[in-house]
Amino acid sequence: MWLYRVRTYGRLIKFSHTVFALPFALAAVLFAHRQHPVTLANLFWILLAMTSARSAAMGFNRYADYHYDGRNPRTAGRPHTSGQIDRRSVLVFVVISSLAFVLSAAFLSRLCLTLSIPVLFVLFFYSYTKRFTSLSHLVLGFAIGLAPVGAWIAATGNFDARILLLSCALMSYIAGFDILYACQDVVFDREAQLFSIPSRWGITTALKFSSLLHVLTFCSLLSLYFAFQMGRIYLLFLSLITILLVVEHRLVQPDRIDRVNFAFFHVNSAISILLFLGVFTDLSFR
Repeated sequence: MWLYRVRTYGRLIKFSHTVFALPFALAAVLFAHRQHPVTLANLFWILLAMTSARSAAMGFNRYADYHYDGRNPRTAGRPHTSGQIDRRSVLVFVVISSLAFVLSAAFLSRLCLTLSIPVLFVLFFYSYTKRFTSLSHLVLGFAIGLAPVGAWIAATGNFDARILLLSCALMSYIAGFDILYACQDVVFDREAQLFSIPSRWGITTALKFSSLLHVLTFCSLLSLYFAFQMGRIYLLFLSLITILLVVEHRLVQPDRIDRVNFAFFHVNSAISILLFLGVFTDLSFR
């Protein structure tokens, strides 16, 4: 019974999608480890902080969008809208996940503890942005893009401007494919008076916005090569990532929105994992 509940809550927050941002955060830890060795205890608390923060954010998003999700055919079958998890239980899950995040931050450092509450505010704030701005995708990107900076501070205890390049890569990467994902909900968003780039400017224009953001992703990842003095192995992995970004935008076309789910999960998962492997392999051989 408990295993079924765990799986249900995992589907509620789409735990499998953790693979999008977590490799970027772990890449930040690898960069930090070069100048400030990371202990296994610290790595444990960093992983707990990342997963609990994401769980709290996704749970709050489900809580805030409960009525919208119930009306949207694409999301009507999710655990919180199909009756598997009631709204009050979702809120309890958010509280527990938030406490786990604050606790893990406290074990990392006083600075991390101080920053944990503002970070939660940013993560929760995103859930309301579709109600008043089409730039909600950028807010989501910014919120998730905090992960590498947070991981760096947790690992080193200080801030280094170079890590902003990795955060910028993650921000533009997330915002870009969130625009692609939102193309599925154009009709519903317009009926429900929710804001998104696809619903306001149309799918064709939205795909161009997404492409520009992913060009920024490439530029940010390339800048990391110079900022952290990476080697040729990193450039090899960056080439593979670039190819996948191009493939993603070749797959999703205005008349082939049905390919979004494949591009969203499979291609983006590969990109995130390749980024981590590129950093790990390059630093290991050097």
